[in-house]
Amino acid sequence: MVNSPDTPIGHRHLKITAPSPWVKRFAPLIPAGGRVLDLACGNGRHARYLIERGCFAVALDRDVSAVADLAPSPRAQVIEADLEDGGAWPLAGQRFDGIVVVNYLYRPLFPHLLDGLAEGGVLIYETFARGNEAFSRPRNPDHLLRSGELIDAVGGRLQIVAYEHGRIESGPLPGVIQRICAVNDRGRSARADGEPAPHRVEAGPD
Repeated sequence: MVNSPDTPIGHRHLKITAPSPWVKRFAPLIPAGGRVLDLACGNGRHARYLIERGCFAVALDRDVSAVADLAPSPRAQVIEADLEDGGAWPLAGQRFDGIVVVNYLYRPLFPHLLDGLAEGGVLIYETFARGNEAFSRPRNPDHLLRSGELIDAVGGRLQIVAYEHGRIESGPLPGVIQRICAVNDRGRSARADGEPAPHRVEAGPD
């Protein structure tokens, strides 16, 4: 699912089958065999990648026709739900070892995403930011992150492993991008000062 009413980007997004390099870079932080949510999954490119890595993937979107082939898999669950219709959060009480959100923004979901991370769980988020309107859709500010907004959204609850904000001029969807990787481990530490253990930030082997 991609932000509406800027729908033309949805068609471009669905044509992209390779996982985001940001997701690939930080997917190794997700606990082995973990349960992962691919929110607004589109064609399921990240759910498929995470399944290949041994995870169990929950692929959620308001239109799941592009991931219908995943439904029979023992390592996948496909959920059709409109997250913006004012209804209840469809995953209430569920916890995930990883949550992946790419090219989608609906701010009321931030608390649900943070509450849905299991201890040690990893949030990998990447979407468009203010300034993107000069390049392409989305242009609606409701669908564009403010500078530092993802840091503000997770601050105090998750350990931020990596954050970027700026122009991406190559790839299938160039524009202004903001992305973060953060881990739900601020509450566990072996250090006297309470600092959580650091995580690897450089890209590992694919």
